[in-house]
Amino acid sequence: MPAYAIYFLAALAEIAGCFAFWSWLRLGKSALWLIPGMASLAFFAWLLTMVDAAAAGRAYAAYGGIYIVASLSWLWIAEGVRPDHWDMTGAAVALAGSAIILAGPR
Repeated sequence: MPAYAIYFLAALAEIAGCFAFWSWLRLGKSALWLIPGMASLAFFAWLLTMVDAAAAGRAYAAYGGIYIVASLSWLWIAEGVRPDHWDMTGAAVALAGSAIILAGPR
C-alpha cells in the first residue's frame, strides 16, 4: 500500500480516537466513548509502522501534512465548519513539505 494511503488511514484513525476523548471531556459524552477511541489510536500507531521508511522520525514528519489535511476535512465534514482560505493555504504548504520529505532522494 502506498505511503499516502497508509497516512490517510492513520489520520482518520488518529482523529477519530482523539475525537472520542474530546467528546468525553468536552462534550459530556459517556466514558464508554474511550473504548473505541483507544482502539482507534492503537490502530493509528500500528498503521504508521507500515510506512516504508528507514527512520521513524521521517515517517512521522511526512505524516504531518496528511494529518493537517485530514483534520481540516474532519472540521468541515464532522463539525460543519468550512475551512477558510488560510486553512487551505496552510494545508497546501504542509502537503508540499510531506511530498518533499517522502520523495526526496536519499
